[in-house]
Amino acid sequence: MANTVIGSTIVIDGEISGEEDLVILGTVKGQISLRENIVVEREGVVEANVETATITVHGSVTGDIHATDRAELRADCRVVGDIHAPRILIADGASFKGNVDMDG
Repeated sequence: MANTVIGSTIVIDGEISGEEDLVILGTVKGQISLRENIVVEREGVVEANVETATITVHGSVTGDIHATDRAELRADCRVVGDIHAPRILIADGASFKGNVDMDG
């Protein structure tokens, strides 16, 4: 299945839900609830609480992250909010301010 892409000039203010992979290059504000995977690219900005299977952050996320599989914070990303996931990867150079909960 192809990824759904939110382009770099797109701003979404509201709720996103579904069962597909999502790539964010633009800005999303509100709530994201997806069964599959989310990638926030370097230019992507998320100001939302996120529920997903996995999330990989290269850009910026402000809000709590709830991942059923894993959360990956890549070098040069910025995350402000709590992370709840059984597996978490925080790369050297990532900026993270919040709490971590790895209990199932």
